[in-house]
Amino acid sequence: MSPSGLSPTTQSQRGTLFVEEAVVTETRHFAGDQFVLRLHSPKCAAAATAGSFIHLRCDESLPMRRPLSIMRADAGQGWIEILFKIVGEGLKALAQKQVGDTLSSIGPIGRGFAVSEGRQRAVLLGGGVGIPPMIFLAEQMHRQGCRHLPVVLMGSELPYPFACRRSRLPADWLDKDTSQTIGSLEDKGICTRLASHADFSGVYRGYVTDLARQYLGSRSALELAETELFACGPTAMLQAVAKLAREFGLPCQISLEEYMACAVGGCAGCTVRITTSEGPAMKRVCVDGPVFEASQVFPSA
Repeated sequence: MSPSGLSPTTQSQRGTLFVEEAVVTETRHFAGDQFVLRLHSPKCAAAATAGSFIHLRCDESLPMRRPLSIMRADAGQGWIEILFKIVGEGLKALAQKQVGDTLSSIGPIGRGFAVSEGRQRAVLLGGGVGIPPMIFLAEQMHRQGCRHLPVVLMGSELPYPFACRRSRLPADWLDKDTSQTIGSLEDKGICTRLASHADFSGVYRGYVTDLARQYLGSRSALELAETELFACGPTAMLQAVAKLAREFGLPCQISLEEYMACAVGGCAGCTVRITTSEGPAMKRVCVDGPVFEASQVFPSA
């Protein structure tokens, strides 16, 4: 720990971590108590990357902040979007915010995804509230003009909080009935398919990792040699993704979901055990992550 009381990792992020009064500019309510909020937070928007999150005070009566993944950011217009489902009093209070309300925020926090230059084909897997970073990463790759746009696979047991429609993009690895896609991504040319155990029309029946296995199994050895996996979702899903990556011999980055108190590396309440070349180590999800190599978190998956 440095004389300032901040860890070296936290100090390295000080130039891109901001305290702001974020203003609610838009709210959208979806089935299953899911909400999308757009916040005017220009400093956060300018520095946000796929995988980073914002730490919000949901209400003045609740001193503890809540960490929420950033789903979209527009540096030019100064806004970010977050997607969340009501779980607990904090997010219930956040869901009641109206346009014009202000929220104390700290962000963007955390180390995000890093696309490898040698791996030009990406498969993005998002599960439940792990969907937002995958939306951000897919749109970021589109803006950057990647040679191959990613394949995006989403899983949810709730109705999807997006405008979904029948896909017009070919997917030769699926039957034609698995056709539902996220319209905003398909408009950018990004192939997207959805998975669920719920009886949603046009959606793959099963886990998102089963859908991914079907896709990967249809690819050539040359294509797989250029492929990398990226994922965010519940722990059980991420462990399954790590196993899938090992099965196909692919590198894989995962974004962990963990309870946090301070979210800036001071309390060490969100530590996880990872495997490094020097042996086991405890890392803080908030500042050392939330993105890690899957093989480090689940070495025996």
